[in-house]
Amino acid sequence: MLQVTFIRENFEKAAQGLEKRNIREAQSLLRQVVQLDDERKGIQLQRDQLQAEANSISKSIGQLMRSGNHAEAEKVKSRTAEIKQQTKELETAYSEKELELTQLLYTLPNIPHESVPTGKSAEDNETIFTHGNLPELSESEKLPHWELIKKYDIIDFELGVKISGAGFPVYKGKGARLQRALVNFFLDEAQKAGYMEIQPPILVNEDSGYGTGQLPDKEGQMYFATEDNLYLIPTAEVPITNIYRNEILQEDQLPIKNVGFTPCFRREAGSWGAHVRGLNRLHQFDKVEIVHISRPDKSYAALEEMSTYVQSLLKKLELPYRVLRLCGGDMGFTSALTYDMEVFSAAQERWLEVSSVSNFETYQANRLKLRFRDENKKTNLAHTLNGSALALPRIVAAILENNQHADGIKMPSVLIPYLGFEWIQ
Repeated sequence: MLQVTFIRENFEKAAQGLEKRNIREAQSLLRQVVQLDDERKGIQLQRDQLQAEANSISKSIGQLMRSGNHAEAEKVKSRTAEIKQQTKELETAYSEKELELTQLLYTLPNIPHESVPTGKSAEDNETIFTHGNLPELSESEKLPHWELIKKYDIIDFELGVKISGAGFPVYKGKGARLQRALVNFFLDEAQKAGYMEIQPPILVNEDSGYGTGQLPDKEGQMYFATEDNLYLIPTAEVPITNIYRNEILQEDQLPIKNVGFTPCFRREAGSWGAHVRGLNRLHQFDKVEIVHISRPDKSYAALEEMSTYVQSLLKKLELPYRVLRLCGGDMGFTSALTYDMEVFSAAQERWLEVSSVSNFETYQANRLKLRFRDENKKTNLAHTLNGSALALPRIVAAILENNQHADGIKMPSVLIPYLGFEWIQ
């Protein structure tokens, strides 16, 4: 959530940032924020003045009673009753104005970092790095993963439909072992890189959803357990980052580096077409997530560190990939800067997003009330970051497609100790 003080002190910068996200009414929305804050402060001032008057009257009543002027004291007491009623009304008005301001701030996305390119969609994203040679497959070995999984009977979408519905695959045999191998490989690598493993709940309350910016859920992407008022997580970012909600950390605790493996749930409403076929888009999938809590002056170095780490995983899996800097129109609501990592799918002949690594600066921390105390004993909002390291479905799709041969699918060498086999045949 944007800070009102930031908007006041950097009005033009905030407006330009929102305009980079293609929000045309940016200045109007920011003026509404300032106006609501002025009205809130005006109510606060009235309330403070009444409180000062009440304190003064309380002293005068005591003096009048001690001097024996009881009649005058009773007269003054009647004003005290009026002040109490007026204060109560002002407290209600203040709460209503504060709620109105908060709800407006919830609708405003984060301000993009100055390096974020201008653009409206994925076509305007900036490619900043490419690694590896694109695999070339013969026409006889160019099966998309949704045909490969049937050929080798390792993932069953029809069973998933029977049990749950579309978008809930069942992993079988070597398909299930490949999933487990990838999870263990990602977690082991994260531990080597200094991340502490967390196993969080996969259902979260409303406060957690608001804390990291998934709520209000404008796109209807979250599954909701209505009876218990709990949400199925779309990513481990939500429960792990919320560990630090309403916390004041000590500076020597930073940076905090956590990693967690969870299933993830997304309704993906309105997703149709060949680009979402097979494992390309699911309602339930597995993902290993890294979360970083940082000092503000070190968060962009942390972002580069996270990007380099995710790329190291893709290199070890022998997958060709590229890194994109997302444009203003394609960035997530809460992000200030996002790098996407995409792997090349040889059979589909296109790039598949497998990771997003983002710096949210103070946007989430302001919602979470996540602060740290610096060397001068002053409390400051921390910066939060997170990234996929990695999401499994498209990694599996790329491994299957890129390594297919006439007699089977060769597994990346780094996974063989986890799998116990070299080929899917």
